[in-house]
Amino acid sequence: MTSLLLTNIDILATMNDGPSAGPRESRNAGCGEELQDAAILIENGVIKEVGSNASLAMHAAHVDEVMNLSGHIVIPGLVNTHHHLFQNLTRLIPEAQNESLFGWLKTLYPIWQQLTPDDIYISAAIGLSELALSGCTTSSDHLYLYPNGSRLDDSIEAAQDVGIRFTATRGSMSIGESKGGLPPDSLTEQEDKILEDCLRVIDTFHDDSPYAMTRIALAPCSPFSVSVELMRDTALMAADKGVGLHTHLAENVEDIDYSLAQFGQRPGDYAENLGWTGAHVWHAHCVQLDSQEIDLFARTGTSIAHCPCSNMRLASGIAPVRQMLDAGVKVGLGVDGSSSSDSGHLMNEARQTMLLQRVLGGADKMTAREALRVATRGGAETLNRYDIGQIAPGFGADLAIFDRNCIDFSGTQSDPLAALVLCGPVKPRHVMTAGRMVVTDGMLSRLDLGALLTRHDAAARALLNRGL
Repeated sequence: MTSLLLTNIDILATMNDGPSAGPRESRNAGCGEELQDAAILIENGVIKEVGSNASLAMHAAHVDEVMNLSGHIVIPGLVNTHHHLFQNLTRLIPEAQNESLFGWLKTLYPIWQQLTPDDIYISAAIGLSELALSGCTTSSDHLYLYPNGSRLDDSIEAAQDVGIRFTATRGSMSIGESKGGLPPDSLTEQEDKILEDCLRVIDTFHDDSPYAMTRIALAPCSPFSVSVELMRDTALMAADKGVGLHTHLAENVEDIDYSLAQFGQRPGDYAENLGWTGAHVWHAHCVQLDSQEIDLFARTGTSIAHCPCSNMRLASGIAPVRQMLDAGVKVGLGVDGSSSSDSGHLMNEARQTMLLQRVLGGADKMTAREALRVATRGGAETLNRYDIGQIAPGFGADLAIFDRNCIDFSGTQSDPLAALVLCGPVKPRHVMTAGRMVVTDGMLSRLDLGALLTRHDAAARALLNRGL
């Protein structure tokens, strides 16, 4: 057994169901119990006890390691619920910088069809490292194209190397331009082959045990790139195998128009009729859901991955997150692909979530603590993970640790926890997943970032040359 005692924590935000200490927060709307001069006892990667420093002091003589966190804030690790890791190889392509979703995709598809298995690995390693350095301890990834022998296995290997929890989604595209879809035919796959590989990756990699490091979900790309039959068959397979379901839905007005024209119904009805609602389902974006669709998601336990920076960059609109939360919908945050959000900083997504809801509805429509909760516990519940997302006994020891002795926190003595969002986006000093350091003193603990960057730069240059 390995054991670790974290002591002298200035502020500990548990995200539990206890009363929030924040100003004007309703129960469960904020960060739960907020402890000062706190301590955490961790055994075998799981939180054993949480309490005051004095109450846990007796353990100091018996643990393997004691870590003094005087001057630090500790929160649960951030959870990223939607990403396309491969896209960090094509950041800022000039022709795509000022396009909305469909034009942006058409510009980038020809480049992406040149991706190789090594590209999938290095882009995942860089993307997950960037997330970890922002405080993320769990990420999903939506990989929906597999050119030139690429496999989901390549990104799973990268996640294992970085050391964070990973929900790898086996995405797919089967309806190309010749059949009225958006992607080029060269990036589509035959549907029987898609389903065959879905079974393979589930049987090979999916771990449904508590505290699992790798889980699999199934994720046809979008209603405009797969058939109705594939959507339905994938939902049936997910139910049979006990895995999650994920796709893009109602991202912008063009999405709504396509759904009405092709299926004669709005995206919410389309999803419900094909078995795409329920606690195991989370949809990305949902910017243009109407009130009835929001109520449907609340009633069925269906979750939403909110991606504010990408939605702004592609001019998709402002998702009604306040309405979603008030209706009881589970909402997590996603950084989305780095060709549309340009950054993998989850705390920045939390800040933008708060600011956009204020722009949409008023200065009191979302607090910093609510944004933190969506970024942590909200993301965990969106991924249907009830073993992480809180700092409480029995939960995985996934922590983001912030040093207050820096310019970002200067003058924030009145409410340092809110400073994580309001004065941010800040970066953590340490990040821990399953009780093991992933980031130490602002540097990756398990990988050489300099070597990764050199390899990533060469891969990006080579990809662009092949795509020209």
